[in-house]
Amino acid sequence: MKIVATANQKGGVGKTTTAINLSAGLAARGQRVLLIDLDPQANATSGLGIEPDGNESMYYPLIGQGNMEDKIIPTRIPNLSLIPSGMDLAGVEIELARMDDHLVRLRNLLIASKQHSSFDYCIVDTPPSLGVLMTSALAAADEILIPLQCEWFGLEGLAKIVQVIEQIRDAGANPNLTLEGIVMTMYDGRTNLSRQVVEEVSTYFAAQLYKSVIPRSIRIGEAPSHGMTIFEHDPNGIGAKAYGDVADEFLARHSV
Repeated sequence: MKIVATANQKGGVGKTTTAINLSAGLAARGQRVLLIDLDPQANATSGLGIEPDGNESMYYPLIGQGNMEDKIIPTRIPNLSLIPSGMDLAGVEIELARMDDHLVRLRNLLIASKQHSSFDYCIVDTPPSLGVLMTSALAAADEILIPLQCEWFGLEGLAKIVQVIEQIRDAGANPNLTLEGIVMTMYDGRTNLSRQVVEEVSTYFAAQLYKSVIPRSIRIGEAPSHGMTIFEHDPNGIGAKAYGDVADEFLARHSV
């Protein structure tokens, strides 16, 4: 089971939308996927049409009072399972910060799960902040996937999260952590700004930058409000094609 964290400390960049639709796209291509909603806002949970329930989140496993496997629930999408989130995760930040091993608790849970996992990929949707939950996800992940909006402020956010990745490596919490890829979101080919931002990212991260880009689309924004993936909400639209291309490129990068 490959563990991939979708991460960006800046909100509103399409991070959760990418986590949901990449997971669904991989599942549609025959991969067995576990999506972990590690964001207390529970947007990945509600975005799949599931009512957040604090008792089903990672809260108790993270504080050592529950089994992670018991929190996994199936979704209506074949091959896609979910560990939902809930508001109780907001409190776990404080509790974890008091524990000496807070940085590796999630990693230890996922390492144990790998031993008998039936999943090919575990996608971890992280909070849009540089708090304990995000750093725990980075310490636990094999790879990081960064959704990055086509705006200049996005470049500043990219520099910060790359710095955090280096800090996680240097601290010894996860020395093998790699930046798997950068997916450009909210792309508008009619504007110079979108093209310039993509060119700037490609200058420094040519190997990591996905060729597939996610366009600015009302349909993509609408889908979570209906509790649906873009493949369900607008299966023939540009958003579904774009996320399908991202899933294909992801698998090609992993030689699947």
